[in-house]
Amino acid sequence: MEWLKSLGVLVGRILLVLIFLQSGIGKIENFQKTAQYMASYGMPFTNFFLVGAIFVELIGCLAVILGFSTRLGAVLLLVFLIPTTLIFHTNFSDQIQVIMFMKNVSIFGGCLLLLSFGGGRFSLDYLLRGRKGK
Repeated sequence: MEWLKSLGVLVGRILLVLIFLQSGIGKIENFQKTAQYMASYGMPFTNFFLVGAIFVELIGCLAVILGFSTRLGAVLLLVFLIPTTLIFHTNFSDQIQVIMFMKNVSIFGGCLLLLSFGGGRFSLDYLLRGRKGK
């Protein structure tokens, strides 16, 4: 039954970060509109921060999915989530923004679990560390 638990960790890792994959790709496809949206919130240097967001989302997502430097990938996503949540999802008079805020808080919790426990048995981290790591 250990393999079933390991499979659950693998599937959980993938499901947790699919939102970042979709979001990063969406930012690339709609770069200018995304930059304009960010600017509407008063953000300076939107192109710089947008490129950074795309990089962090995609690299963090891929690290978690592959289980390669899983903890680093989780940290990247946590670093992305903090300013994103605080800048774009704090209008608590708007029910949609409350939902988005809570979604990000939940994802934050999932990333903290990855940071604490690693990628599990079905990860490149585990294979590359001679089956010693999680």
